[in-house]
Amino acid sequence: MPTSFHPTLSIITIVYNNVKDIERTMLSVINQQYDAIEYIIIDGGSTDGTVDLIKQYEHSITRWISEPDKGIYNAMNKGLNMASGDYVLFMNSGDEIYANDTVSKVFSTEPDADIYYGETEMFNDEWESLGTRRHQVPEKFTWRSFKYGMSISHQAIYIRRAITEPYDEHYKLSADIDWILKAARKAKKIVNTHQYVAKYLVGGMSKKRHRESLKERFHIFTEYYGLTANLFNHAVIAARLAWYYLKNRRTND
Repeated sequence: MPTSFHPTLSIITIVYNNVKDIERTMLSVINQQYDAIEYIIIDGGSTDGTVDLIKQYEHSITRWISEPDKGIYNAMNKGLNMASGDYVLFMNSGDEIYANDTVSKVFSTEPDADIYYGETEMFNDEWESLGTRRHQVPEKFTWRSFKYGMSISHQAIYIRRAITEPYDEHYKLSADIDWILKAARKAKKIVNTHQYVAKYLVGGMSKKRHRESLKERFHIFTEYYGLTANLFNHAVIAARLAWYYLKNRRTND
């Protein structure tokens, strides 16, 4: 990696009562072979032992808090407000950075991009691999690339902090899509790292409240792509989903 490009990455983990998975996530950050990492953990006031685990590793955590929040994106906004790095990455409880050298590899692809992104591997509750996501990562990503669905996982995109905005807390389940698209509209240079960068634990809140999540997504995509185009795009999404499910018997969102 060129010595002239060694940015600081703010990695933010939000968690609430997830003692089962939080240690894996923390270790995937703490064990990175990259020294310019600012690690921030936002706990929502856990009572299940999560805070005790955080305390075990607090010597490797830049800053952490444990207090009630007003929802997922309120917690993420707290993390953004604390972040001071050049880039920001959200790696929430249950998910992992793909390998110990991932951050180094991401920043060694090309210098000074506004956004870096890569592929995600899906895992179930038993931490068994489900393979790649159904939505394929675009070869070249722009704000138009989400018209057929969120093709890059939230955990697989590194964004220059200067072009980020606060999450829109009006959305309860899909504000991450809006947040990424806002940044993508501002980005001048976007780099596909052509590598796996994240491991994703399926079954988050957007899955548990799937119908509400889909409504929010439809509204967001309409805002960006227009109603007529969005209706057509969703017909394509439905057809692709049906075909994928017939072949694989799962959706791998």
